[in-house]
Amino acid sequence: MKKLLIVLAFASVSLSSMAQGFDVVDKYRVATNSFWSNWFIQVGAQYDVWYSSEEHGQNLDRSPFKKFRSSVPVPAIAIGKWFTPGLGLRTKLMGWQGRMVYDDQKHENKYWILNEHILFNLSNMLCGYNPNRVWNVIPFVGGGVGRSMTANLYSMDLSAGLLQEFRLSRKVALNLEVAWNRCETDIDGGSVYSNGNRGWDTHDNNLYLELGLTFNLGKATWEKMPDVDAIKALSESQIAALRAQLDDANAENNRLKNLLANQKPAETPKTVKEFVAVPVTVYFYLDKTTSGPSYKSDLIDVKNLVDVAKDKGAGVLVTGYADSATGKPDHNQWLSEKRAEQVANEIVKMGMSRDKIQTAAKGGVAILSPINLDRRATVEIKN
Repeated sequence: MKKLLIVLAFASVSLSSMAQGFDVVDKYRVATNSFWSNWFIQVGAQYDVWYSSEEHGQNLDRSPFKKFRSSVPVPAIAIGKWFTPGLGLRTKLMGWQGRMVYDDQKHENKYWILNEHILFNLSNMLCGYNPNRVWNVIPFVGGGVGRSMTANLYSMDLSAGLLQEFRLSRKVALNLEVAWNRCETDIDGGSVYSNGNRGWDTHDNNLYLELGLTFNLGKATWEKMPDVDAIKALSESQIAALRAQLDDANAENNRLKNLLANQKPAETPKTVKEFVAVPVTVYFYLDKTTSGPSYKSDLIDVKNLVDVAKDKGAGVLVTGYADSATGKPDHNQWLSEKRAEQVANEIVKMGMSRDKIQTAAKGGVAILSPINLDRRATVEIKN
């Protein structure tokens, strides 16, 4: 018996050590999936070893490799579902031809065992969910019922073991499983021969080593839980950009009021021209060149300014910026150039000739507060 445990432990540790080297760090929190997600089917073949209660006091060789203990390869099939990345259930059917052991001769016993197992994926529970993890360690416990077809008897059992899965693809994994079924004595059709037995010798014990495959059905991954902090930060950034636009608009309104108060009525058209010629700002998200918190509405303001420029026969200057608080100078320079080019391309779509559009890039700056407002491009009319 000790030799079997040593052999199985050595095989488990060796394969586990090799698999651990290929693990990928990509863990994140997940949300609960629907009932129909994360189902699986397992098929495998077992090397079974039997230690019967009938052999108590016979002093038989305990080696798991004796012919009177081991049976032909035994098929096994299971179906199960993961309810969280760390907790699952499976129903497993195994058995075909086993051994009844009370001497050193072969005694055939056709049987089956049906167990319900609770699975604990320790890799996901301790290290976080990772859809690309190569090696998963999954202990399990459970119990069920078995039947000796040879003796036409039924038996209850308890079960415990260790399942290791090695990812081959998103849908398929290789299994290595070692487990122990502690059964009532009816499983092999026999009974306890001597009184006073305790512990191991009071039951029929089935140990097995199984090699098989797991096939994931349907959706076999978990949805990433939304990053509330990131969403909150994005919302605050959008609000800050809107506040900045409102402050710009209020400042411009005050300037216009002063102009109207100090100019003659005949100069009113000129005042309107100055108003529409005020530079327009397009805001961008962090490290982005094609989107921002108010990108579409900003382009509407750009369109109004471009229409005025075309009426005057003038061109426009597009200047790109990045904030100096994030990114390296070379990257910020590139980012500001790309933002200016992006807005220039949008202006071309608005009907202005490309030779009427100048672009400039200021790189990373710290002009506005908060700093995220420096992630922008400005458009102004150039005569």
